[in-house]
Amino acid sequence: MKTILAALIATAILSPAAHAAGKDGSFEVASLQSSTAKTGWLQVLSEGKPAKAKTAQKNNVNLSPIQRELVAFNENVAPGTIIVDNSDRRLYHVLGNGVAMRYGVSVGRDGFIWTGTNTVSRKAEWPTWNPPEQMRAREAKKGHILPVSVKGGIDNPLGARAMYLGSTIYRIHGTNQPSSIGKAMSSGCIRMANEDVAHLYANVTIGTKVIVRD
Repeated sequence: MKTILAALIATAILSPAAHAAGKDGSFEVASLQSSTAKTGWLQVLSEGKPAKAKTAQKNNVNLSPIQRELVAFNENVAPGTIIVDNSDRRLYHVLGNGVAMRYGVSVGRDGFIWTGTNTVSRKAEWPTWNPPEQMRAREAKKGHILPVSVKGGIDNPLGARAMYLGSTIYRIHGTNQPSSIGKAMSSGCIRMANEDVAHLYANVTIGTKVIVRD
């Protein structure tokens, strides 16, 4: 009887419901109940090609299908530098002492990919999205009417955080389309899952050097 009781207790402890909270006792702030209901014009910006997320991640707007990790990094750049590798669709935050934090990202699709060096000029939490006029005109020609402005929130395509690059229209920002991570699907900005962009944001200061390369 004791053996059966112990097995029942173990089953309850290991059940998914018991793990709804994170290790620190916190809960996820939102989830995507319907991918079709929550993407809308986000798919327009990705040319209607949402990637398939892993089963474990597909219902969570905050998590990336590519786990961030510490990796060896021995390039001769100053600690704190951010390097975006378009080919690998990865972002490296150089920590020094031969290591970097590596994140999965989404980069510009064909015709929108770019390279260059800039600095973080501004940071914003739950930023408002104001689609550039050129983007609105381009999408209007396709029959897609983008809003003039979208307030910050879980449905905003800029996600939870944004780091603006110089005076350009480009940003490193979150997304509520985490299935795009690891793909070339953006209009030039560097997308990160909300959890990852919040993690990077907390460790980046104004003036941080950003290198985007092939």
